[in-house]
Amino acid sequence: MTPDLRRTASIDSMTPDLRRTGPTDLSDVGEDAGLLARIRAEIGMLGPMTFARFMDLALYDPEGGYYRAAEARPGRNGDFLTAPELHPIFGATLATGIEQVWDGLGRPDRFVVREHGAGEGALAAAVLGSVAGTPFGSAICYQALEIDSRRLAALRARLEAGGHDERLEAASEVPFDGVVLANEVLDALPVHRVRRRGNRLVELAVEVDGSGALVEVEIEPTTPALDGRLTAEGIALIDGQTAEICLAIDDWVARAAAPLRRGIVLLIDYGAPAAELYDPVRRGGGTLRAYVRHQVHDDPYRHVGRQDLTAHVDVTAVERAAGTAGLTRIGITTQAEALMGLGIERRLRAIQADPATTIEQYTLVRSALMRLLDPAAMGKFRVMAFGRDWPGAADAVSPTLGFFTFRLPARPISG
Repeated sequence: MTPDLRRTASIDSMTPDLRRTGPTDLSDVGEDAGLLARIRAEIGMLGPMTFARFMDLALYDPEGGYYRAAEARPGRNGDFLTAPELHPIFGATLATGIEQVWDGLGRPDRFVVREHGAGEGALAAAVLGSVAGTPFGSAICYQALEIDSRRLAALRARLEAGGHDERLEAASEVPFDGVVLANEVLDALPVHRVRRRGNRLVELAVEVDGSGALVEVEIEPTTPALDGRLTAEGIALIDGQTAEICLAIDDWVARAAAPLRRGIVLLIDYGAPAAELYDPVRRGGGTLRAYVRHQVHDDPYRHVGRQDLTAHVDVTAVERAAGTAGLTRIGITTQAEALMGLGIERRLRAIQADPATTIEQYTLVRSALMRLLDPAAMGKFRVMAFGRDWPGAADAVSPTLGFFTFRLPARPISG
C-alpha cells in the first residue's frame, strides 16, 4: 500500500472498537454475475472496451454497478471511510468555511448548499446540525444529489431524525447563490488508461480471454483527446509508463457549475497537479486502485460491481475545466491546511473542555482529527475553490476564507 492513498482503507489506528484484528476475508465478496455477463456480451459484440466504459459500468450500471447496490458502500461496515463518516467534526468545521462564503456574498436570505455525491447524509447532517438555530442556519437550503434514490431516502430519514429536514429541498436548474460542494466525487469519475510505447501512445482496453476472464489489451487510442490532454499539460510519459486520464472532468465541472449564479464551487479530493500526478518515478504504474472491505489493491477486474474503483484527480485538468466553465480560481490547498484554517483544533479543545464529553468520545474525535490532518493520509487531499461573481475576484481583494489562511509547518504533524 502506498503512503498517499486517497481513502481511509484501514481503520486499525482508530479506537479499539473500530479496529480490525487482521486481513478481512474476501472470499465471499464475489462479483455481480449479471453485470459481468453484460460486459462480456458488449465486448463480444463491439470488441475491446475502453477502461472508461468498463469503469462506468462497474460503478454506475443501474442494475449491478457498485454505487447502485441496495446497501451503502462507504462507512465503518462497508469498504472505505470518507472524511464525513470519520466524525461529524469534519462537516462542522467545513460549515465554518461555508458560512464565510455566505457572509462574503452579503448574507443572502436564501443560500443554497448543493452537495454532489451526498450519500446517506453524513456531511449534510453535520453541516446542518452545526449551524442550527443561527441566522446562517435559517438561510441554508440544502440540495443533495445522489445517483441512487435509496441513498436519498436514507439521507432524508437521517435529517428528519436530527430535525433538519426542513432545510432540505429538491435540486433544480434554477440559478442560485451559494456553494456547490463535492467531497470525494471526482476520483470516481471514469478514466481512460494509457501507456507510452516508444514514441507512441496506446490505450489500455478490456478484452475477454479464452477462459472468459477480463484481461487488459493495448489498442490504438479511441480519441485524440487523450494525447491532447497530455500535450496541453506539458506531460511526456516515458516508455512503458501507464497513466489515467479523466476526460469526464470537463463535462462534470461544467454541469455542476452551470446553476451557480454567485458563490463558490468547492471540490475536495485526492489528487495532484499534472506534473506531480504523472511523475514517472512515483507513479509510473498509474494511480488506479480498488477498495473493498477496507482493503486496497490494484486489480480492477476482481469483484466486478462489488468494489470501488478510483484514480487520483488531475488538479491541473480541474483548473482548466473550471476556467472553461467561467469560474475564477480562488485557491487550492490541502485538507489539513484548510481544516486548520477553519479552526478544527479549537473545536477539539472545546469538545475536550465540555464536561459532558466522555473519554471514549474524546478519544474517537481526536483519532478522527489526526487522520483528517495526517499529511500521509487524508490531510493531503486537495481542497479546490473556484468562484463565480465572487466579490473582489477581479482585483484579488476577496473576502477572507479560512480555507486558505493556514500553512502547515514543513515537518509532519505529530501526536
